[in-house]
Amino acid sequence: MKIVIAIDGYSGTGKSSTAKQVASRLGYTYIDSGAMYRAVTYYFLSNNIPFKKIDDLKEMLGACDISFEGTSVVLNGKKIDAEIRTMEVNHNVSPVSAISEVRAKLVEQQRKMGDNKGVVMDGRDIGTVVFPDAELKVFMTADMDIRAERRRKELEKRGIIESLEVIKENLKERDHIDSTRKDSPLVMASDAIEVDTSGLTLTQQIDKIVSMAESIIYEN
Repeated sequence: MKIVIAIDGYSGTGKSSTAKQVASRLGYTYIDSGAMYRAVTYYFLSNNIPFKKIDDLKEMLGACDISFEGTSVVLNGKKIDAEIRTMEVNHNVSPVSAISEVRAKLVEQQRKMGDNKGVVMDGRDIGTVVFPDAELKVFMTADMDIRAERRRKELEKRGIIESLEVIKENLKERDHIDSTRKDSPLVMASDAIEVDTSGLTLTQQIDKIVSMAESIIYEN
């Protein structure tokens, strides 16, 4: 039996790193929904599209083709893994994600990706909107200081040096926008299992969720 695993939560809690490895351990397909929103944000920014005042957003989105090659994000035929992880994209991804037309386009794509199950998808509305019937829903949280330090190290690996205070303010701003937007706000699904990753290593996070998944898979 194959299942759908939906992992939601705040930035810097380890969602993507954990989801990617959970998928690998289970032989499932990993889908990074956050990277899809980052790709749209990068598309808007690189084409100087004023996304806050777009008259014909659907036409613009029609020219924005997002796909995956393995774990790499591809926008209109070009891999953009590094480009979508800059601080400029970090600062703009939540406002772009709050645009209803953007969410509608990407949610439709994400649902199609999960038609045959056997997928692990992480994001902010996966268990509440994209896959409300997912067999396993996880909601990840962590202490703000720990989240900021994780993000700082992530940026540093990409050659981006940023202060903890700037990163922390960016995370707080994103939390606020994500949690208060009218369309698909970040909330924990009523049947999700909360996992606080503050005191967990990446390996422990992965082991915990794989164990949850296997208990469901082998029970059915």
